[in-house]
Amino acid sequence: MLYYIIFIVAGYLLGSILFAPIFGYLLKEKDITSGTKDHNPGTANAFMQGGILCGILTLLGDLGKGFLPVFLCLHFADKEISSVGLALVMLAPVLGHTFPIYHKFHGGKGIATTFGCLLGYAPNLIPALILAIFFILFSLVIRITPHFHRTIGTYICATGIFFVWSDTLGQKLGFLLITVVVCIRMHLSKEEREECKVNLLWMH
Repeated sequence: MLYYIIFIVAGYLLGSILFAPIFGYLLKEKDITSGTKDHNPGTANAFMQGGILCGILTLLGDLGKGFLPVFLCLHFADKEISSVGLALVMLAPVLGHTFPIYHKFHGGKGIATTFGCLLGYAPNLIPALILAIFFILFSLVIRITPHFHRTIGTYICATGIFFVWSDTLGQKLGFLLITVVVCIRMHLSKEEREECKVNLLWMH
């Protein structure tokens, strides 16, 4: 279990590094979260408030801190993978991003970091595609607004598919834990609680 504890602790500490504020100060010399509706130190605000370069660097950082612990844990394990251990390794970077120890536990939503964790299963890209498909579905086909409800709906639906499709308990449990943490973080966010609306775009 010590093997997994190392990746869990490292994943949480790495996840606690918020790249949006770092690159915002380096490139724009300002707090890119100030003046935004949700004050979220994540990729979306990095693009909107910091520009393309700031957004790209933040995206790569947030993806990377989710990718590395999962990928390395899977590829350096010298025996059968522990389902619980792997699930906690998946959770750690997202938990770090949403409740970072370096920022008094006030972090981002963890979406890009979640994708990074799922990309850690490379060359198997299906886990990441499942989450991406639901974001696309609820953005372009069955449009759910605002983003608060779309994100929660996406994670919950993706969790259901993981439990049907995935053949590994670690992946199922890991994504379930991530969904719980992201939903808690969304409910604790400063984002306005606007009424949920669902529109079928092909009917417009």
